[in-house]
Parts: sequence; structure tokens; C-alpha cells
Amino acid sequence: MEINGVEIEDTFAEAFPMVATRAIITAATPRWAEIAAREATGYATSVIACDAEAGIECSLGPEETPDGRPGASVLFFGFGREKLEKAVACRVGQCVMTCATTACYNGLPGTEKTIKIGGNLRYFGDGFQSSKVIEGSGKRRFWRLPLMDGEFVCEDLFGTAKGVAGGNFLILAESQAAALDAAERSIEAIGVVRDVIAPFPGGIVRSGSKVGSRYKKLRASTNDAYCPTLRGITNSALPDGVNAVYEIVLDGLTLAAVEEATRVGVRAACLPGVVRISAGNYGGSLGPHHIRLRDVLNR
Repeated sequence: MEINGVEIEDTFAEAFPMVATRAIITAATPRWAEIAAREATGYATSVIACDAEAGIECSLGPEETPDGRPGASVLFFGFGREKLEKAVACRVGQCVMTCATTACYNGLPGTEKTIKIGGNLRYFGDGFQSSKVIEGSGKRRFWRLPLMDGEFVCEDLFGTAKGVAGGNFLILAESQAAALDAAERSIEAIGVVRDVIAPFPGGIVRSGSKVGSRYKKLRASTNDAYCPTLRGITNSALPDGVNAVYEIVLDGLTLAAVEEATRVGVRAACLPGVVRISAGNYGGSLGPHHIRLRDVLNR
């Protein structure tokens, strides 16, 4: 299979389940909503070493937010509800509550299983905090914490969902410049897909990894099969003419969202200078979700 002369390898990306939640961050201006969202999603590329995987899903207009202000939708993913609750509460408390004019709301209302966010942060109010329950939609509770520029409003409970993490594809190109251009075009296309994020810097991964290492303490190490500088001394997976590889990693609230992001991302990446599109898997032993590139692209 080829798209614009780029070979699509007959392989699959191997994704795995995680617990996910969505936070709606609002502020007085779009700039401050974006600042809070970027701070809250920092150091959240991979649960290999981070407390969560997170990213900005999209910007929101005033008509799309609970308080009628501009905002941003942020997705968080973690292994288990307890770990996710701790990570999100810390990130909202340290990065959103501290940011000028912000508020934070549950972006998955109506879900059965929840984590306590505003309910954990309320103690910062030192006894001066108050709450209000809004009837309808499951009686949502909002905590109001007095701060130096007014009040920080944060919803008590955030809904959770069974998310899908680790969706991926690899862009194999003739040069670093060609690979990066294709990866940037891919991320731009993925940006219109809702319910999905690419959690790495700018959505692009240069340090693709394999499970395990020669060093016992490391859970993951460099994916030497795709490192151009190691072509002569390792079992390389690189075809002739490939001198740079970038990986796109995708996390989504649903498998369908990850598959759609894969479809539009791969198609956007098939540009001059790109030799092959592949994907990372471990023979099916890592996760139950197998996203076959050719099947997704044929839909």
C-alpha cells in the first residue's frame, strides 16, 4: 500500500487501556486559559516517568464553557483512578489555581466513576471556602476558594472514562528536515480531531523507546532499531535512504478517536522525502488494542 508514493507498512500500533478525565479550564482571556492549560500539562509525556500523560485537546469559545468565558479543554491519562486523582489534583492546584483569573470544571459530566478534584483542593481555603450545588445534571457541586484576585471556582468531582493510550505511528524519512516537516503537518491535521491528544513536545517524539534496557533500573530505553546512527551495529529496521525518524504518540478517550487521529495524521505525513510509515508494537504483548495502519487508512 502506498499514499503519494510513501509505503505504508503492513503492521499495527499496539495501544493499551488507561483511565482518563477531561478538565475545562477557563479564564478572563484566551491567553490566560492557554497559559494555565500549558502549565497543567507540562512534564506529562509518558507514564514511564511522569505522573500522568496529558495535553491540550482544543481551545474553547465562551459558548462552550460552563461559565461563559474563553477556555481550553485538557485531557489527562493515568494508570488507575487513584493515581489519576492525585496527579490531576496536584496539577490543577499548582498550575491552574495559581494562574490569574482561572476556574476549572469537570469535562466529563454524567459519568458513573469520578475522581475528587475541587473536593481535595478546597482545604487551601483554610476554612473560608464555600460550595454550591447546582440542581440538574447530577447535582454538580462547585467549590469557591477565596484568593488574592477574587475566587477560584473548581468543580468537586471530575468524571472518568476508560481511555486508550499508546496509539502511534512512525515517520521514516530521507532527512531530519523532511521527517520534521511531515510530523508537523501530521500534528496540524490531528489537531482537529476531538477526544484525542498527542502528549509529547509539540506532539512529536524523537526519543522513541523499547521496553526494557541493558540497565536493570530502566523500564525503557532508546529504540535502537530505528536510530540511524546505529544502523551498522544493531538489528536495524531502517530501509536504505532513511536518515531520520519521528514518532507520533496518541492518547484518546475512545479507540475510535485514536484510529481517526491515526488516519488523518498518516495521510498528512505522506509528503516528498518520506520513505515509509510504520508503527511500534511488541507482538501484541503490551496492549489489547491493535490499530492496523492499512485497515485504518482504508476506512
